[in-house]
Amino acid sequence: MITKANYLSDLKFNLDTWKRELRFHFNEMDTFEEKLEEIAAREFGKKATVPLENFQNRIMIEKDAISKLKHRIRNKMANINQADYNENIEGRFQNEQHTLKDDMRTYIKMHYDLKEEMMDFFREWL
Repeated sequence: MITKANYLSDLKFNLDTWKRELRFHFNEMDTFEEKLEEIAAREFGKKATVPLENFQNRIMIEKDAISKLKHRIRNKMANINQADYNENIEGRFQNEQHTLKDDMRTYIKMHYDLKEEMMDFFREWL
């Protein structure tokens, strides 16, 4: 039972860490939206407008992905909080954790790719 409590504690730590990271990324996207609005207000023309609109769309998609991941984390945390300490943990929590871990890894890679592209765009137009 102590092993199970430690294992679930580790899972909670991972979930809390991911939740904080997603919150940071969501706020970061708000900051990027403000910078895009600054560029839009300067009226640079189509050369800046087309990529700007693309970034705005990608930010909306990313915020939606963040919301979905946060929802999955909340569900996972609820499952952990309702865990039966006599249940075998080898299957259910491990498999669920693995999928979310992979999805978080993919999301983080995509986030930093977008961030890098946006920083290049800002360097060009700000």
